[in-house]
Amino acid sequence: MKTIILAGGLGTRLSEETTLKPKPMVEIGGMPILVHILNIYNSYGYNDFVVACGYKGEVIKDYFSNFQIRNSDWSIRISDGQKILLRNCLPNWTVAPVDTGTKTMTGGRIKQLKEIIGNQTFMVTYGDGVADVNITQLVEHHRKHGKLATITAVHPPARFGCLALDGEQVASFTEKPQTSEGWINGGFFVFEPQVFDYLNGNDCMLERSPLEKLASDGQLMAYKHHGFWQPMDTLKDKQMLDELWNTNHAPWKVWNDQREFLNINEEQTGPNLRLNQFQGTMARKVA
Repeated sequence: MKTIILAGGLGTRLSEETTLKPKPMVEIGGMPILVHILNIYNSYGYNDFVVACGYKGEVIKDYFSNFQIRNSDWSIRISDGQKILLRNCLPNWTVAPVDTGTKTMTGGRIKQLKEIIGNQTFMVTYGDGVADVNITQLVEHHRKHGKLATITAVHPPARFGCLALDGEQVASFTEKPQTSEGWINGGFFVFEPQVFDYLNGNDCMLERSPLEKLASDGQLMAYKHHGFWQPMDTLKDKQMLDELWNTNHAPWKVWNDQREFLNINEEQTGPNLRLNQFQGTMARKVA
């Protein structure tokens, strides 16, 4: 199953960090938050990603284009520039950074990826937030109720879209209301391909007409997440996430470091592999 990462926004409320790079490339613990998000999905076995790029999307393209060189040991033959990979520390991801336009809205970005997604169930999330959402349970919940769309409902800061729930049925969706209690849009969506019919044009905002119409049609269900969820909207948010990561208290870190997450052995790589080159990828944390 493919996962779309919405990574095209301007990130104006984090301008201290986003002048030279897009918001998903802002680092938490020395690693872009985008990579944290890919690690979350990969830890549940989902490793096929489409990154919907926009503002400074070339930074994302350059990062993944050079990912192998930055995160592996290699030798180079100076005479012709040929590189030989010596030790492979790489995650088993497929990443497609796709330019969806600098001014395109969230729904428009998803709509542009219809041919890439094809006629299959797919997931969508924002490229600027982390959570300890159990992706396996989320997908199982989606398949069980049989509707077109599932949204993850969370309980955090009251400055985001509000969901009115009737059990697990989404009765209504209102984007960014005034302060109120209750469930809000936490992203981490699962969609059937028929959702593309609810999207139209680059000006289409997923959080407005499409989700509102899906809710009114009885096709939008909620997966209630009671755990950690945090967007990175401001410098204060980034500093808080950095502190959690650097003190080993990051709830969204559901993957193991070192030899386990790399999923390698000494017969493949030799005993002296530098395991600190790339933090966090492969195996699920074992309780």
